[in-house]
Amino acid sequence: MQPKNTGFADRLTTAAEAKKALLEKFKPKPMVTAENLEDRETRRKAELEAVRAQRAEEKETARLARAVKAEEARKAKLAADLAAIEARRSAIKNRKALEKQDAQSRKAARMEIYGRMRPSGESMEAD
Repeated sequence: MQPKNTGFADRLTTAAEAKKALLEKFKPKPMVTAENLEDRETRRKAELEAVRAQRAEEKETARLARAVKAEEARKAKLAADLAAIEARRSAIKNRKALEKQDAQSRKAARMEIYGRMRPSGESMEAD
């Protein structure tokens, strides 16, 4: 079984056609282009701006959260300080009340002693 194209010229044309077909595979094919085509740089800038905006929003949210936390800590410290001051005041009031009560009881005891001494006319040295 012999091939049809046995001549030298036929082989050359067949090789040339095969070479053309091979080169046709590498040629760019016609494409459908989008109507509103964005170039890569514009799209990259838009994405970068979106990421920056998102990060700025996250930073602002974190800053606000830190501010709220700091305010809560300040209020808690203020409440603790006020409680300590109130406890100190309460201790002072209790101490003064006890001192007053003690002074009154000593005065009442003295008055009782003086009261017993006067009607009978005794002096303090006799007791």
